[in-house]
Amino acid sequence: QVQLVESGGGLVQAGGSLRLSCAASGIILSFYAMGWYRQAPGKQRELVADITSGGSTTYADSVKGRFTISRDSAKNTVYLQMNSLKPEDTAVYYCAAEGPMDYWGQGTQVTVSS
Repeated sequence: QVQLVESGGGLVQAGGSLRLSCAASGIILSFYAMGWYRQAPGKQRELVADITSGGSTTYADSVKGRFTISRDSAKNTVYLQMNSLKPEDTAVYYCAAEGPMDYWGQGTQVTVSS
């Protein structure tokens, strides 16, 4: 059974930092492209960052220079380091493994207060 479990969300003041983790079981993350997505209330889910199996990364314009996606193959975990957080980053953050089949985590809430 494949599971992706996000953690690391919480409440932080604007300008602060959080690191989200996405730990996988049942699949080897290094074989997948991995994405972090977010969904704010009343808005569509959007891609925040992704990393290919080869290690190439892309970021949404709104988070470039502030967020960093990375992968630890030994821990079978993907991270999203979020710095200089803004109130508009408030959302539920999801990780996804993208391959022949897509797998999603349950999400973790990030709330940034002004």
